Amino acid sequence: MDDCSVETVQKNYSLFYQTKIFFSNLWGRVFPKESDTVKHAKREFEALGYDLNQKEEDPNKWICENVIELLKVFSKQGHSGSSAPFCVNYFKKLAMFEPLCPLTGKDDEWNEVGEDVWQNNRCSHVFKDANGKAYDSHGKIFREPNGCCYQNIGSRVYIDFPYIPKTEYIDVGAT
Repeated sequence: MDDCSVETVQKNYSLFYQTKIFFSNLWGRVFPKESDTVKHAKREFEALGYDLNQKEEDPNKWICENVIELLKVFSKQGHSGSSAPFCVNYFKKLAMFEPLCPLTGKDDEWNEVGEDVWQNNRCSHVFKDANGKAYDSHGKIFREPNGCCYQNIGSRVYIDFPYIPKTEYIDVGAT
């Protein structure tokens, strides 16, 4: 009589599942199928006027190819409508070197970058000055009527910890 214990059934199911994944991945490598996400990206790049089949190399072509490569990896991961937004949000924040949770201001978050100037290693636009006051150098971004933005010393916003980085856009009049 065959062993029908729970442990045996789980072991056989696990082996079956691993075999299925192995052959599915192998099939995908031998006969790659372009995902709907990648097809959509290519259509959108073409709508912007990019020629994805051009021979000459230029930064626009590189960016398109890089984004398509990232989308291929994302598509292979098999995200659903509920997991995809979480993955995209985490990826965007980490790729932009933003923190995932509030900054604490603890000593291990700081690197000395100048005489009596410290930069937060979790958020590169947060600094601490000689008197220990922390500020966000992107606290205020000034926006002109034509959409151009700039920062200056007035962009500093002094902060308290815990701190979630945020930026306020200030519309300024034409000069």
